[in-house]
Amino acid sequence: MPDQPLPVPVERLRLDMPPAHTDPAEERAYRKERLAGALRLFARLGYEDGVAGHVTARDPEYDDCYWVNPFGRAFAPLGPEDLLLVDGDGRVLRGERRVNQLAFAVHAAVHRARPDAVAVVRAQAPYGRALAALGELLAPVTHEACAFYEDHALLDEYAGAEDGARIARALGPYKALVLRNHGLLTVGGSVDAAAWWFVAAERAAQVQLIARAAGKPVLIDHHSAVATRERFGGDLAAWVSYQPLWQTVADMASTS
Repeated sequence: MPDQPLPVPVERLRLDMPPAHTDPAEERAYRKERLAGALRLFARLGYEDGVAGHVTARDPEYDDCYWVNPFGRAFAPLGPEDLLLVDGDGRVLRGERRVNQLAFAVHAAVHRARPDAVAVVRAQAPYGRALAALGELLAPVTHEACAFYEDHALLDEYAGAEDGARIARALGPYKALVLRNHGLLTVGGSVDAAAWWFVAAERAAQVQLIARAAGKPVLIDHHSAVATRERFGGDLAAWVSYQPLWQTVADMASTS
């Protein structure tokens, strides 16, 4: 009889983790690559509407400077070389195209209020916009939605793009914000985390609206929701969760 296979030692099993760059240039290149990838993913997921929607990433070296997608360009073809470096006042420091000044002002205000936020995401996803039109928070209707339980906020008044400081105050210490009559905004300690929180919030909004249309959703109890958030609601969990999505856009880029 053949020998019975033996378990592979855990220390020999691979698990991708966020890289730790000591060189600012390497970290900059990494953030730009992930930002461009997030934009391409959002195009594939339908989170794009005309010229609206931005993802920003804090530069790892230059104070109060951020990388952002250019105004008037579709998400799908963007690469790291297309991104703009913009200072906190909206002046383009690197790049050849214009930036959406009003939209960027919101991102700059959030970055300034949240030094821990490496990335800020604001895109045009349909279910998040529908939830925002109802002026509702994400409810703990699924395991995945519990990541946002008591860790997101609602700005329950219409806020224009010029209201960056008010939006930043409403976000507070949380990972996500529902902007009434606008949609979703998320932040993260990495581009991958912020992008994952946006995708996860959009999917949670979708399930919530579908469940409510079918009947009365049964909510997960407070204790269980908190326990689930504590286990799966951190940026490391978000980074890990995002990797299959990242691999999809990376594979598409390598075969195009």
